[in-house]
Amino acid sequence: MRAPQVSSIFLAVCGVSGSVIERQSKGGFGDGQPIDGNGKGAPLSGGTNHELDLQNPDNLGQQSTDSGVVPNLKWSFSDSKTRILRGGWVREQVVTDLPTSREIASAQQHLTKGSIRELHWHRVAEWGYVYAGSILVSGVDQNGQYQVAKLEEGDIWYFPKGFAHTVQGLEDENEFLLIFDDGDFDAVGTTFNVDDWITHTPKAILAKNFGLPESVFESVPSPNPYITNGTIDAHNVTGGNGELTGNASFAYYAKDHPLEDVPGGGGTLRIVDSKTFPIATTIAATVVTLQPGGLRELHWHPNAEEWLYFHKGQGRATVFIGNAAARTFDFRAGDTGVFPDNSGHYIENTSETDDLVWIEIYKSDRVEDISLTQWLALTPAGIVATTLKIPVDVAENLKKEKQILIKNS
Repeated sequence: MRAPQVSSIFLAVCGVSGSVIERQSKGGFGDGQPIDGNGKGAPLSGGTNHELDLQNPDNLGQQSTDSGVVPNLKWSFSDSKTRILRGGWVREQVVTDLPTSREIASAQQHLTKGSIRELHWHRVAEWGYVYAGSILVSGVDQNGQYQVAKLEEGDIWYFPKGFAHTVQGLEDENEFLLIFDDGDFDAVGTTFNVDDWITHTPKAILAKNFGLPESVFESVPSPNPYITNGTIDAHNVTGGNGELTGNASFAYYAKDHPLEDVPGGGGTLRIVDSKTFPIATTIAATVVTLQPGGLRELHWHPNAEEWLYFHKGQGRATVFIGNAAARTFDFRAGDTGVFPDNSGHYIENTSETDDLVWIEIYKSDRVEDISLTQWLALTPAGIVATTLKIPVDVAENLKKEKQILIKNS
């Protein structure tokens, strides 16, 4: 890339002027062909998925700044095997789907009205985000305390490792994102379903344990159904050691937490970590809406890798993993991604009309990021100017506050 282009990019990401990314105005990327219009590339003649090529121009070499070997950091839920059940469905993204996602596994799950994700627990923590309908979540902890909560669109729950729980759909159609703080979620010994356990325990032991006749357990389903049809339960829970409330509550209600005041003016975000959701000590999150053409500024996260779920819109991100290695990925609704621990990156909304909405997940108790522009602005200007070979006055005028979501100009 020519030096003037480098300068224009640098000035743009630092909030001065210019275009965020060099735009390829010529060639065949828009037609799904690896041709840059400047003498590089040639048409595809062999087998290819043209629709995917059109959706992923950066895989065709659109960004001349990409370099080195960067592993695949993207997976689409549309590529996941969907498990269809009576009362709903589920599809996962685990480490065998996206090997670079070692810390986080995920799933989309759908429940019809009254249907139940059967009673179970995990050896890992579970975090959930409702994006359609409403659900009833119920859980019990090791102290015999409980909570039954109705969650609606935008609400979140968190069950610590080993926390007994279940989920039931309340509307005609209900859907949510599930997050687990271990990429190898399908490993044996990760999920424990109650009916699976009961059907593999001698009935004489069950009778002795519950003080009930053995015949009571004759109809427990085997194999376990995972999701099963049901009717909405109106029973109230009482007794035990009381209800989980306050900092011990596993429910986060979006209406109780106003959106963050975001510098840069390019959108909105909601940070959900242990500061605002105290029980969530191993999974932190940010829910982001970025305006058309907007930019999530260049930054990195010092405390964890970043896992992402793109809910609406389309965008792109370049991930820099050090040693001159960088790769650009195109994202659409339903895609997931993972940016390695401490890798530099940005996210740009490539639509001219629609917002880009995504969820960021971190295996941590808090959300942390370091802004490239703020770092340079708070470093002696002469050092910055010498390192980047830019004028000192440019270095002196870099924005000293994080911009986070930069409005398209």
